[in-house]
Amino acid sequence: MIVYEYPFNERIRTLLRLEDLYEKFSFFLHQSDPLQHHVAIATIFEMLEVAGRADLKSDLLQELDRQKNTLIGFKSNPNVQADMLDQVINDVERASATLMGSTGKTGQHIRDNEWLMSIRGRTIIPGGACEFDLPSYHAWKKLPAEKRYADISAWFAPIAPLFDAINVVLRLLRESGGTTKVIAQAGSYQQMLQGKVYQLLRVSIDQGMGAIPEISANKYMLWIRIMSQDGDMKPKPFEGDVPFDLTLCNF
Repeated sequence: MIVYEYPFNERIRTLLRLEDLYEKFSFFLHQSDPLQHHVAIATIFEMLEVAGRADLKSDLLQELDRQKNTLIGFKSNPNVQADMLDQVINDVERASATLMGSTGKTGQHIRDNEWLMSIRGRTIIPGGACEFDLPSYHAWKKLPAEKRYADISAWFAPIAPLFDAINVVLRLLRESGGTTKVIAQAGSYQQMLQGKVYQLLRVSIDQGMGAIPEISANKYMLWIRIMSQDGDMKPKPFEGDVPFDLTLCNF
């Protein structure tokens, strides 16, 4: 199954973008080639661009606190597994504490590092990070992989609590939804939402069908058009019915 996600608001869209960047960063950080470590550094710069909202940290802290209070309310429910609930509450508390302990504006330590900012200024130019533009950076890339890994990890460490919090919030959001099995008849599916507010839509489709959902939604209606791709990769309407799993998530 391939899972496609659609955010209903800009806040969730930002969190999904940061989650995607973190997955990219984590992959390239754990590689050994200098070119792969260059991508890891460039991805940190992208993270700072996306996380530039001054209220992102406070938004996450408020959401974690709200989720903690909601979860504590389930302690009196005999149908809830106490050990699993306690683990989730501990995850929320840990993420909140580490995020609260991070001081200053997100990524300010990167902005204060003149060497990193010189690299950032060149990476936005196509081919701008060549050795003749940044000889000191070229020398750094020739260091042993272990040294480069340690440096990049140290540069990322001050913003790591932000991504721990994002991971917890998105996990709770995804687990909040109920999944239903539906069918897009003749490649189209519509559902009235009747003004109910959702934050995230998840569509799971069998990969073998070659079906690709194009999603549009607001608080009143959800519309999914199923597309396929031919040899030139140009999307075209899918011919036939497509069963899929639909999950609407909201805290």
